Amino acid sequence: MRIGELAAKAGVSVRALRYYEEHDLLTSVRASSGQRHYPRDAIGRVRLIQQLYAAGLSSRTIVELLPCIEDGEVTPALLERLSRERDRVEEQIDSLVSTRDRLEHLIATATRARDVGHSCPGWVGPPPP
Repeated sequence: MRIGELAAKAGVSVRALRYYEEHDLLTSVRASSGQRHYPRDAIGRVRLIQQLYAAGLSSRTIVELLPCIEDGEVTPALLERLSRERDRVEEQIDSLVSTRDRLEHLIATATRARDVGHSCPGWVGPPPP
């Protein structure tokens, strides 16, 4: 399939696909006219790359992880890298949960203030344990 078709099916821009190729995340075969052609399984690969980017992984990290994902090639170094990435994502999750809890507390405090005719307090401490 051509680059525009892959972009549409995978839900990314043509520019993103070119970027993936520049960073060795995706490969294509060039026709004699210079057009890029991708195999059907490129859709899944692009979606995986998008998920890994969304989790905060860099292009370099994704390139390092792809052999394990695609070929099942596992080394001790790769397992260590995967563990570090998992730990980093877990820290992000914990931080987001904390932020959500603070927002919930602020919403509850502001709602109570509004319900009794007061303005929102300027500072609301951390939620109670």
